[in-house]
Amino acid sequence: MSVSRDNKKIRVLIVDDIQETRDNLKKLLYFEDDIEIIGTASNGREGVEQATALRPDIVLMDINMPGMDGIQASELISQQDPNIQVVMMSVQGEADYLRRSMLAGAREFLIKPFSSEELANSLRRVYQLALTRRVAMPAPAPLAPPPDAEYIQYIPRKPQVGKIIALYSPKGGVGVSTLAVNLALALQSETRARVAIVDANLQFGDVGVLLNLPTSRTIADVIEAKGDPDEVLMNGILVTHSSGVKILVAPPQPEMAELVTPDHLRAILELLQKMFDYIVVDTGKALNDPLLTVFDLAEQIVLVATGEMSALKDAKLFFEVTQKLEYPPAKTMLILNRHDKSNLNARDLEAIIKHPITGLVPRDDKATALALTRGIPVVLTQRGIPFSQALFSMARMLKREPIPAEASSSNAKNAAAAALPTKTAKPKKRFALFGRS
Repeated sequence: MSVSRDNKKIRVLIVDDIQETRDNLKKLLYFEDDIEIIGTASNGREGVEQATALRPDIVLMDINMPGMDGIQASELISQQDPNIQVVMMSVQGEADYLRRSMLAGAREFLIKPFSSEELANSLRRVYQLALTRRVAMPAPAPLAPPPDAEYIQYIPRKPQVGKIIALYSPKGGVGVSTLAVNLALALQSETRARVAIVDANLQFGDVGVLLNLPTSRTIADVIEAKGDPDEVLMNGILVTHSSGVKILVAPPQPEMAELVTPDHLRAILELLQKMFDYIVVDTGKALNDPLLTVFDLAEQIVLVATGEMSALKDAKLFFEVTQKLEYPPAKTMLILNRHDKSNLNARDLEAIIKHPITGLVPRDDKATALALTRGIPVVLTQRGIPFSQALFSMARMLKREPIPAEASSSNAKNAAAAALPTKTAKPKKRFALFGRS
């Protein structure tokens, strides 16, 4: 059990037409010291009335009820008081239900049955996000100077799309998923930016396992929705990790990978670029059309290998593929994972594959195995060990440099400078932590 930051109990109103369900929800939350059930309602109309009278922090709303259903009730509650958050419940997890719920103003969608931990964590997450939105209100715009006055003008940056970073290895078992998850969390820690992870290993994705996430909402739900995905639908399907990073989980069954076409992946990634600053993509090893779509959109490909000759041979072959695809050399950087003293030094390895090695991530089988067992990535629990330091170093290398504000006169000619493209940090030759071995 955890207590909310402001020591205030989260006040919850339960709306469900089945008495047994209302009683069970009360039992699930009975031992949560930071959550208080302040009332119940048996239908949507009664739920709206209770929400108006009691002003709860969160309404836990069933979607299918006679008379006024949860969708209609959520719309009315959101219109009357935007500060009341709605968490929708349903035994059905279809994308259409999810989409309609989010359009109605729901902040979370729970598929019955769920555990007490899942329920309590969802309520806390929605409550804390609501607090963050209240705190993060934009400051009022400054008054414009007189037209003829001399002053320093700061040219606003053109809105940029999110940076896609694709981690890949043609050889399985080299730790791509582990690096992708830890890199995303390190990026979020280093930049405080909006970060998402896409598990594009569509047949055998492990991101959900590594982060101990539920798989009730996956990329397959995006595909099943009618038309192109939008932010409302995507926000409902993305799973939120406790760190704040959002995750698009791979399909639950390998055969469902065939449903995800290159056009689907392009639409998803281009939408996520509008929603996030960084999108880390964990990929499968098969070079197929969906994967090539990811590579085309990626600003940076992180090629992962180990010191084994077979992995180095595959990495060398992949560089030949990138040449045929006419990717610029700087688009792909080579990382050696699980590096230790038994490996050849970096200079010898570079000579073998005829390509520079950008960084070395040290072997730490004990830390990574423990992280897998717990479902808690290494960078969250052991920041000081060499493995974590390598990932934070990689994150600093990959983050974008802010564009410095340009000083200019008030002459309108300088307005064109606002359209300059976003600068990206130039990759360093080595992670600062390691250098050559």
